[in-house]
Amino acid sequence: MLIDTHAHLDDARYDADREAVIARAREAGVDTFVSIGCDLATSKSAVDLAGRYPFVYAAVGVHPHEVKHIEDGWYDEFRRLAAHKKVVAYGEIGLDYHYNHSPPKLQRERFREQVGLAKELRLPLVIHTREAQEDTIAILKEEHAGQVGGVFHCFSGDAWLAKDALDLGFYLSFSGVITFPSATMLRNIVKTVPLDRILVETDCPYLTPVPHRGKRNEPAFVKLVAEKIAEVKGATEVAGVEELGRITSDNARRLFKIP
Repeated sequence: MLIDTHAHLDDARYDADREAVIARAREAGVDTFVSIGCDLATSKSAVDLAGRYPFVYAAVGVHPHEVKHIEDGWYDEFRRLAAHKKVVAYGEIGLDYHYNHSPPKLQRERFREQVGLAKELRLPLVIHTREAQEDTIAILKEEHAGQVGGVFHCFSGDAWLAKDALDLGFYLSFSGVITFPSATMLRNIVKTVPLDRILVETDCPYLTPVPHRGKRNEPAFVKLVAEKIAEVKGATEVAGVEELGRITSDNARRLFKIP
């Protein structure tokens, strides 16, 4: 039993074989998916997928790369989408200073606005942060984001960010990055994170785990993430991937209020 808590199932790279991709994941033990929106169009697609499959849920929001495209009326559209019973989170939202596809000042303004909207909608947050740790934490604190909580998706920050995120009451979600040979620091951080605050994800079609690097990622590969976390945690903390899967699935259901 596994939940892929962050998948872009609407991505065009699945258009030719989406049904087969989902079937492979189900065969691999993935029984629930959260499909993530990055702008208004992909948020609508995520909600559509959630409406078509009983085991798919949706998150809606605008990724920091895309906030420059927000227009009048978008937030009203998100309010409408959030009324769907399968919408379980607001995101992914946050700050990304690596590419700055949207200006940093605008990113911060839209981030605050979207945290406020998530609080209004009483939805947990899905946070994206890259090279913007201090501003991300500061805004979450100033906007009292702990009222709704959420998850730092695809966590790849340092020990300082992990501590601050946990102190805010957030979960940390780990992706295929944890399987990369170079990810020693990240694996050391995983050792320190309480089991009841860990989620697993693929961020597919991105960040394909070892041994499939170079190929398109897909939800079935979340099992490789869970296996690596179970290995890192060791037998003193978790009996194996089956127990790790149960724990992380319980965490996801608690955060996202999934039945």
